[in-house]
Order: sequence, then C-alpha cells, then structure tokens
Amino acid sequence: MMREIHNCPSTLAEGFNAYCPDAALQLFGGEEVAPFLDFEIDGKALDGTTVALNRISVSGVQEKFSAVVDSGKIRLAAHDERSTHILKPAPWDVLLAQRNEIPANEHLTMQIASQVYGIATAPNGLCFSKKGNPIYITRRFDVTPDGTKSNMEDFSVIAGRNEQVLGSHFKYDGCYADIADGIRRISSDVDGDLMRFLNVLVFNYIYANGDAHLKNFTMIFGKDGKCVLSPAYDLLNTRLHVNDSDFALDGGLSPDIEKSDVYLSTQHPCRLDFERFGLHIGLSADVIKPVLDSYSAIPERVKMLVANSFLSAKMRRMYLRVVEERCKRFVRGGEEVEIEKNLSIKFDGYEKMLYLCDQQTHPASHRTARSG
Repeated sequence: MMREIHNCPSTLAEGFNAYCPDAALQLFGGEEVAPFLDFEIDGKALDGTTVALNRISVSGVQEKFSAVVDSGKIRLAAHDERSTHILKPAPWDVLLAQRNEIPANEHLTMQIASQVYGIATAPNGLCFSKKGNPIYITRRFDVTPDGTKSNMEDFSVIAGRNEQVLGSHFKYDGCYADIADGIRRISSDVDGDLMRFLNVLVFNYIYANGDAHLKNFTMIFGKDGKCVLSPAYDLLNTRLHVNDSDFALDGGLSPDIEKSDVYLSTQHPCRLDFERFGLHIGLSADVIKPVLDSYSAIPERVKMLVANSFLSAKMRRMYLRVVEERCKRFVRGGEEVEIEKNLSIKFDGYEKMLYLCDQQTHPASHRTARSG
C-alpha cells in the first residue's frame, strides 16, 4: 500500500513526496533513493529475508537490520556485504505502549536535535514498508564513503562496565560524570567534546529521552588518529512509551554534586543542577550559559517540526506536552518551588476541610463516589 507523503521523510521540509535534495545528500550521498521498500519487516512475514535478518543483533526491545542502497532502492544487506545503513522498524513487543509510533518519534527527535539545537547526529529519516508502516533509517557514521570502517568504543567499554561482571543492567551502571571522565582521558578535543556532551545531556532531559545509557554515547577514531565524541544517535522521547525516570544512569548526573533545592523538593533537576554539572566536568560558566539558555522555552521551529512529523495527531500533542512540562521544570527556581509547596499545603488543607464537611452532610454519597 503506497503511503502518501507531503513532507520530506528526512528533514520534514514541506512540499516533498520523497527525500528532498538536502536529505538525499546527507542520507544517501546525493543519490536519488525511493522512500518505499518492496519488502515487509513485521516479525511474521519476512518475504524470504530470514537468512539476512538472522545476522543482525538486537539491542533492547527495538530490532535493527543492516541495509544498503542498490540502484535507488533500499534493501537488506547480505551476509558478506558491508552495510551502509540501519533500519529500525517498530518494536515487535506488543506490550509496549504506542509501539508503532516509535520510528516517527525517533526520527522527529533526531531532527529537532540537529536542526534546532545544532547537535551533530547520524543522518536519518523514515522509509516505508509495503504496508505503509514507517521504518526508521539511519546512515552508519562509522562507515566512510570508500567503504572502510572506523573504530569506535562506547562508554560501557570505556568506563569498564560489562555484562559478565554486572549482569544485564551493566549499561545503566554509573553516572554521567563517568562519561565526562572518559572524554577527558581519551578525546582529542576535550573542551569541544565536553560542551557537545553537555548539550546532548540537557537535550535528553528536556526531550524526555530516559534511555541515554552508556552504550548510547560513543567515541570514534578517525584515520588521522584523532578520537572524538561521535554524532548522537538513538534519541527519542521515551516518556511517550514507558514511565521511565529522568536519567537512564543509576547515579544520575553525579553523586558528588550538591543537588539544588528544586531537585531535593521535586525529585526533578532544574537549570542550576546542569550548571553545577557543567562546572563539575570542567566547563566554564561562559560555555555553559549559552547551552542552557537554548532550553528555557520551546522554539517555534520545534513546534513546526512536530506539526510536520509523521506522528499521529494525538502523539504530536502528547510530545509537545511532555517537552513543555520539562521546560517548566528546567527554568523553575527555589522561590517558585517554595510557593508551590505553600499553595499545595493550603490546598490540601482546604480539600480536607471540604472532605470533612461533605462526610458530615452526605456520608453515603461521598463513600460511593470515592469507591467508584
């Protein structure tokens, strides 16, 4: 079933029924590629591609498949073929809330990161199966145009965490200061990488990516011998699908940083906590301020990208609602929290008074209403 497209399935630019020229350049090296697949990936009907699918590893709940571009079409890579792209269909776990929206969620979040906040990301977009289902596609940044593969190390390796010692939870063991420590040890551009890391970290908080674990941060080694933080990947608003925490890592930002009054009162960090984190990892206040300033409110361009996205109308509203709430948390100060607490105490007292009066006047009806 051919799906109608009105916006570029990569940049989300309006007025395109295929990849726009900028998207084609970033995602496919300028080649004109159809966004429609001639096969289906749904876990049941694999259209004769089972052998190829068996070679791809699965991380978490979302399946990933290696792919290449062949004569203007996207297809799965063969066993002996160096893949250039990765396909991520909707997870097959039917218990995951709104699972069919996950490819469009990841695509939108990645586009917001790069287009609005200047975060270097893996080139990405959506393609569509024979049934019209969206599938997230990303170009491998570890494979160079000549086909050679760059060496990479994710921070579970750099930080010395592994499944054999720590069990299956190993990639969540630690804090974000551990990643900063690894950057300081091996990066060829320490200051630049620490600033980029802070930007991604705040972005993940504001855009509710609660799965930013150690394996989702990577250092990449170039042919010139330099080692730098890789482009960002696996960014999505996880709050739309699971009731997760603010931070993926068990230790949060760092156990060595004093939490703000806001954090202690609400159990959610605010701007001051990220300022303290930036200073803790060695960044200057002049570097930290412009990064944090960009997250004080939702830019209009974000709203435009959300409106042009391939999320359903309901999910677009929910997406913005989550981000709006995170922005409010972020800019909140200690004085505001104190006011909220006082109002809450007064409101609770007023509620209790009404409750007691209601019990005396209509005890039966009140109990019925409460138990319904």
